[in-house]
Amino acid sequence: IRLAEFRGKDGFWLNGKPFVQLVGANRHQDFAYVGNALPNSQQWRDAKRLRDAGCTIIRVAHYPQDPSFMDACDELGMFVIVATPGWQYWNKDVKFGELVHQNTREMIRRDRNHPSVLMWEPILNETRYPLDFALKALEITKEEFPYPGRPVAAADVHSAGVKEHYDVVYGWPGDDEKADKPEQCIFTREFGENVDDWYAHNNNNRASRSWGERPLLIQALSLAKSYDEMYRTTGQFIGGTQWHPFDHQRGYHPDPYWGGIYDAFRQKKYAYEMFRSQSPASLRHPLTECGPMVFIAHEMSQFSDKDVVIFSNCDSIRLSIYDGTKSWTQPVVHAKGHMPNAPVVFENVWDFWEARGYSYTQKNWQKVNMVAEGIINGKVVCTQKKMPSRRSTKLRLYADTQKVNLVADGSDFIVIVAEVTDDSGNVRRLAKENIVFTVEGEGQIIGDATIGANPRAIEFGSAPLLVRSTRKAGKIKVKAHVQFEGTQAPTAAELEFESVPAELPFCYDEKYCTSQETSSSTPKTGLSKDTTKGKVQLTEEERQRVLDEVERQQTEFGIEK
Repeated sequence: IRLAEFRGKDGFWLNGKPFVQLVGANRHQDFAYVGNALPNSQQWRDAKRLRDAGCTIIRVAHYPQDPSFMDACDELGMFVIVATPGWQYWNKDVKFGELVHQNTREMIRRDRNHPSVLMWEPILNETRYPLDFALKALEITKEEFPYPGRPVAAADVHSAGVKEHYDVVYGWPGDDEKADKPEQCIFTREFGENVDDWYAHNNNNRASRSWGERPLLIQALSLAKSYDEMYRTTGQFIGGTQWHPFDHQRGYHPDPYWGGIYDAFRQKKYAYEMFRSQSPASLRHPLTECGPMVFIAHEMSQFSDKDVVIFSNCDSIRLSIYDGTKSWTQPVVHAKGHMPNAPVVFENVWDFWEARGYSYTQKNWQKVNMVAEGIINGKVVCTQKKMPSRRSTKLRLYADTQKVNLVADGSDFIVIVAEVTDDSGNVRRLAKENIVFTVEGEGQIIGDATIGANPRAIEFGSAPLLVRSTRKAGKIKVKAHVQFEGTQAPTAAELEFESVPAELPFCYDEKYCTSQETSSSTPKTGLSKDTTKGKVQLTEEERQRVLDEVERQQTEFGIEK
C-alpha cells in the first residue's frame, strides 16, 4: 500500500515524504532480430535491466506493452507511465478520435490494477489535437480510474487544454522558473536527444557499440549532461525519462536508433555505467544490481584518451596506474541541483608511449594496469582493475540469463555472447574476427548468414547470438570458433546449460514445412500480384513533404532540447 502525491510547486511525494526526482527511461518492446516478438522472460529481463540501471520510472512508448512487462515492473518496484497508442498523426474524421478514446478505455481497464502505474498518458504522442479531444481524454481517464485527489493524466504542457486541466504536464528543466509556469508538477517525457536536424539525425548521444571507446564515452558524457539537468528544479520539476535505453530499428528514420545505454542485444555501453552510478551506494534490492560501484570508462589502448573518466556512486575515487607507481584521489561531486554522482575525470593519466616503455623495454607488461578504488567513509568498498588487451588468443562464452532460466516452450530465447580475449582474460576490444556458432541439443539459433547473425562479426570485442528453446527441456551446448581458423587464431569455446520444462500445457501442434513449401505459398495480402512485387515509391515532392511534417512536429514539441 502506498500513497503517491503530486503537490505542484512542492513536487512529487511518496508515502508522505518528498521523493527527490523520478528519473528513468522510455521503452519500446523491440529486440534484435525478433522485433516485438519477445517472450515473457525477455520482457522481465528488460524491466530488470532498467532497474539495474537505476531507473525508477518507465514511460512505455507509445503503446501499452505486454502484460508480463507490467508484472515485472510491479515485482521490481518501478513506476510506469502508460501511453495510448499513437504518434504524430491526427485524422479529422470524428471516428478517429472515438477509436483513440476506446483505446484509452481498454488500456486503463487492462492495467489499472498494476501498482506500478503512476500516470496515464491518454492522448496521442507529439500530435496536435483539438481541445475537445483533450478534455474527453481526461474525462475518460477519470471515469476509468475514479480515485478522487489522485493525479492520473499527463500530457504536453503546450497542447490544447492540458495546462488548464491535466494533473501533470510534460515540460523541461527551467519551466518551473518561468513567469508563466503551470501550477502542476512538470515532467520531461523524453530527455537526452541532441540531433543536428531531423533529416540527418547526427547526434552525440547516439553511438553504436561497434564504433568503439571514444564514441561510447562521448555518448555517456552527453547523457550525463542531460541526466544532470533532471535535477535542476525549484521543486516543481520532478524528473524525466531518457529516450531511449535500448538500440532498435525505429522505422521513422533509415538509420537504427543508437542512443541506447544498451545495444539491441542488451549488451551494456559506457552510458549504462553512468546511469548505474546514479543509484545510491546504500541501495539494497533483492533482485537487481545495486550497491557501491566504480567503472573505468577507458580501454588503455593505443587510441585511448589521455584523460580517464570514472563513473561511481562512492564518496571519492583513488586511481592508480602501473601497480601503484602513480596514484591520484578525487572526490565524487554530489552537488545540490545536479545529478547525485558526477563523473570523475582524471586528467593526463594515460600515455601509450609510457606504457610501451614498461612492455617493450622493461619486458614488464604485467605492470601496465589501472586500478580504481571506490571509497566511502575512508574505506575501500569496491574496486575495478583494467589492463590493455594483448594478442587475441581465446574465445569466451557467457549467457545473459539475468538469473531467469530458458523455458522449453519453443519460443523462449536468451542471448549468448562470445568475447575475444587475451591469455589473461582481457577483452580484445579492437578484434575483427567473425564468429561461427553451432548449437547441439534442445536449442536453435535465431537468424543466419543472410542477416549477419551467424557467422557474426565481432564488435567492440564481442559477438551476440540468440538461442531459442525447443519444446523439450534438456541440455544445450553452444560452440563458437572464428570463421577463418589457423594455428594462431583464438581457440574455440563451449558453453553448456539446460532449459527447464514449460509450466503450462501446449495448446497447439507444431507442423514444420520445407523451405520450398514456404516460398511457394502465396501470402493473402489483399493486393494484386503485381502490387506485392513492387515497392511504394514517393515522388521527390511527396517525400520532402513527409520529412518537413516530421521536422515540424518534432520541433514544435521541443525535442531538440
